Amino acid sequence: MMTSSVLAASVVSQHKKKWMQLLLGLVCMISISSPQYVWALFTRPLMEKLHAPLAEIQITFSILIILQTFFSPLQGKLIDRFGPRVLITVGTLMTGVSWILLSGLNSLFELYFYYGVVGGLGTGIVYIGVVGLMVRWFPEKRGFATGMVAAGYGMGAILTTFPITASLATAGLEKTFWQFGLMMAVVGFIASQGLKIPKGDDAENRATQTINNIRSFTSKEMLRQPLFWLMFFMMTMMSTSGLMVTSQMAIFAEDFGITSVTILGMAALPLAMTIDRFMNGLTRPVCGYISDRIGRENMMFLAFGLEGIAMTFWLLCKNDPVLFVLLSGVVFFGWGEIFSLFPATLTDTFGTRFATANYGWLYISQGIGSVLGGPLAALLYQHTQSWNLVFGSAISLDIICALLAIIILKPWRKRFLAQA
Repeated sequence: MMTSSVLAASVVSQHKKKWMQLLLGLVCMISISSPQYVWALFTRPLMEKLHAPLAEIQITFSILIILQTFFSPLQGKLIDRFGPRVLITVGTLMTGVSWILLSGLNSLFELYFYYGVVGGLGTGIVYIGVVGLMVRWFPEKRGFATGMVAAGYGMGAILTTFPITASLATAGLEKTFWQFGLMMAVVGFIASQGLKIPKGDDAENRATQTINNIRSFTSKEMLRQPLFWLMFFMMTMMSTSGLMVTSQMAIFAEDFGITSVTILGMAALPLAMTIDRFMNGLTRPVCGYISDRIGRENMMFLAFGLEGIAMTFWLLCKNDPVLFVLLSGVVFFGWGEIFSLFPATLTDTFGTRFATANYGWLYISQGIGSVLGGPLAALLYQHTQSWNLVFGSAISLDIICALLAIIILKPWRKRFLAQA
């Protein structure tokens, strides 16, 4: 009886700990979300301060995304070696300090280095580290857990968008960077101190040695598996598809005549973008939660197909402002879930022991998608002077990826796990 009571108490304690880890991970993600999601607020003030054209200022954002994604395998390996608390602490401090240093900004080089390099590496460490930690704490709810922390990154900037806008208008660029950089560093540092690997993680691996020795692949072993490259290809396709349209939204909304329209007293484009940000965050835990129950590939098929269908109607209803706003939310709901479904699927397939480093390799696909999506869409529009080919390409990628998930990935992964 006493043994049963102690065991029950241990289970309850572990249950509380993992939800606390989820909360801390969510706070860490929120603390580093602003550099990517409020960047547009800084472009005009930076142009005026540095007397530089928009094209030169926008290079900063490209550096941020490239370093955030392309260095993720190394960052993941360091996190697996030194532990999540140490590296995520470093990442949150780097992110906040990058803005503090920008308070003394005097040149484009400083902008590129502080915002792009320091900020990109810092946000990348935190993102990879938190996602990798959640798949270890929630083996039975990986989709939901990774979706929740990814939602924190996608929606966290909602908390700072209006305060930063007000601060830029009243306090100026330098003071805004200093104040919000300090806030990001302090909040991220405090939250990261409580992060830890599950207590029984190593013991559990030893207890289930016959399974984990087969399923816990190192990154080197995983990269030799064609199944991984199918996942990488699919995530690249979905990243490219979503960014082809979402990165150009303000431009084609203007071409469609949406920017001059108001809905319920609100400008249509800002309203659509607000809804989009919310839906882009909401879809991550929702679709992750559903995938925990109906299967990863089934959820991929539904979500990717939904995005393709929504984009089709978005294009067909381009002259209706109300439908434009509503369908934009559906498009973002069908796209943002890739940040919960793919890391969960990867860990389900290749194990938890090296999950952080392994996801670092998969996350490079997001960087490739960001490089392809924006410039490719702009190039297609430039040559055709029409958005039809841009939308057609994005829709095709969605439908192809949905079919790959259900026809190729699902049976292949089933065979792979059966052999393991």
